[in-house]
Amino acid sequence: MGQGLGVTEGLDISEQGRTADGQVVRLDRRLFMQLHVFGECLNTEDLPESLREQSFGSVLYVDALDPQGVALLTFSEDPNFFVTELRDYLNRPPFVGLMPKPELTMFGRTYALGNEENLERMLLTRPREKVCDPQWPWAIWYPLRRAGSFEQLSAQEQRTILMEHGGIGHAYGRAGYGTDIRLACYGLDQHDNDFVVALIGPELYPLSSIVQRMRKTKQTSLHLERLGPFFIGKAIWQNPGEIR
Repeated sequence: MGQGLGVTEGLDISEQGRTADGQVVRLDRRLFMQLHVFGECLNTEDLPESLREQSFGSVLYVDALDPQGVALLTFSEDPNFFVTELRDYLNRPPFVGLMPKPELTMFGRTYALGNEENLERMLLTRPREKVCDPQWPWAIWYPLRRAGSFEQLSAQEQRTILMEHGGIGHAYGRAGYGTDIRLACYGLDQHDNDFVVALIGPELYPLSSIVQRMRKTKQTSLHLERLGPFFIGKAIWQNPGEIR
């Protein structure tokens, strides 16, 4: 693989953006993010204490739908982290005593749309800042899969539909109601979803309002095969860690 480019024998799998003068920029780095959900947590005090001793970045949520529920979000550039360091950590107290809810596990990677100028910030820094912002403790996490009908549309039709969808998110963001994180999860999701989305903000109602408004877009109403399940939580511990 080429140095930092993700190019092997002419196959380029790097993330691509574009500078203001139209020059293509590439970066073969991305952030993997994983959400694990647990039940039967009667005392949340031990969890932040334990996480404080770890070097990796994390966010701990209390579950709005389960009075004994919590969720742990972790992130790393290296997917080996999730099957080594994180795996070992979750198999020790205090998390080993909780009841896993694997049906709510979400796992995805950041990706570029092709028009970003600063790829490192958009792919690596900004997602960590968003989930760890103490002003944005509320979060709604959910996976989705597009219907095959979307892939049959022309590139222009796809862009128009995505612009309608994205415009709602930008409007809520400009108003200070919330922001989003979009992760690709092709081949990474047990239910074969395409994306994982997080809506993050200072209050819960505006995030619910975003989902409601999105229902009326062409993408959601005509071109989604499935949406959810949803995890709704509020952060009680946030640590951005370092890029690893």
